[in-house]
Amino acid sequence: MSAVTRAAVEAVLRQYTDPYLNQDPVSAGCVRAIEVQGDQVSVQLELGYAAGLFKNGWAQMLQMAIEGLDGVGAAKVDIHCVIAAHKAQAQIPGLANVKNVVAVASGKGGVGKSTTAANLALALAREGARVGILDADIYGPSQGVMFGIAEGTRPKIKDQKWFVPIESLGVEVMSMAFLTDENTPMVWRGPMVSGALLQLVTQTAWGDLDYLVIDMPPGTGDIQLTLAQKVPVAGSVIVTTPQDLALLDAKKGVEMFRKVNIPVLGVVENMAVHICSNCGHAEHLFGEGGGEKLATQYGVEVLASLPLSMSIREQADSGKPTVAAEPDGQIAMVYQELARHVGARIVLQEAAAPAMPTITVSDD
Repeated sequence: MSAVTRAAVEAVLRQYTDPYLNQDPVSAGCVRAIEVQGDQVSVQLELGYAAGLFKNGWAQMLQMAIEGLDGVGAAKVDIHCVIAAHKAQAQIPGLANVKNVVAVASGKGGVGKSTTAANLALALAREGARVGILDADIYGPSQGVMFGIAEGTRPKIKDQKWFVPIESLGVEVMSMAFLTDENTPMVWRGPMVSGALLQLVTQTAWGDLDYLVIDMPPGTGDIQLTLAQKVPVAGSVIVTTPQDLALLDAKKGVEMFRKVNIPVLGVVENMAVHICSNCGHAEHLFGEGGGEKLATQYGVEVLASLPLSMSIREQADSGKPTVAAEPDGQIAMVYQELARHVGARIVLQEAAAPAMPTITVSDD
């Protein structure tokens, strides 16, 4: 029986690819310790993204692989998730108590952006992260309803200065809906809307959050520019449907984030296919492969493809989105995959972002 070496253990680890980092644990820099005592091997890995539902199975797979190495009697693999604060736009200070800000955006309304944002936040929390969600859709806030927060609920005020976010389903929630009447329209001009967004972001007493998900309003206007210039965003997620009209607007969203140097982490394709509940027939009501075309054109990935499902709508309307309502269901698992991919993409982004460009307006 040959003696076990660290190099031999590393060689085994290099044979397995983390499906979210797209690298083996050694190349990805996840190895924190390898100890060999006789025929006993102990390995400690550290993931930089939330992966609470994935890490145990990943550890077991690696453990079995190491135990197959000649000379190993038993192996133990421990995996911990340690989420760090990643750099966003240059020259923009970070938010107090918030490590990473993720913007969920769409070029047009009606593509399921808010539902995606809610389920992404819940999925990140279910993976073990500390998560908040900010409803930045000032004109049409909906996160209060989705998280089952009763109409008329108001946030507490801390030290006469800070809004205390309302916790629901394990996520800290803040929305303009908590500060206004549900039936009162927000008839505001752009500067007022931008000011309200900044107040919500900077004057909310967030807890120690690993991720703050921002549910953006649709389009590429004042709020998006304010976010890019004032809020440190680690990455954005573009939500679309396969429909050609939605894709046209989604392209504008991708281009906007690129112009303001916010990384596009990937695309989420909603309503990709409808499965008949009676006969099981699959039909692409809004077209097919649109998200893939968009992702290919801009060199990003399709992070998730979700069906047109009545249950997604019903669960969101009832105040308990899919990840909370059916955590072990097939659709919830797609959202969990989305959450892990988003966290991993943030880790993989370049450590430093270029300086903000100068935005000018001309008559051309």
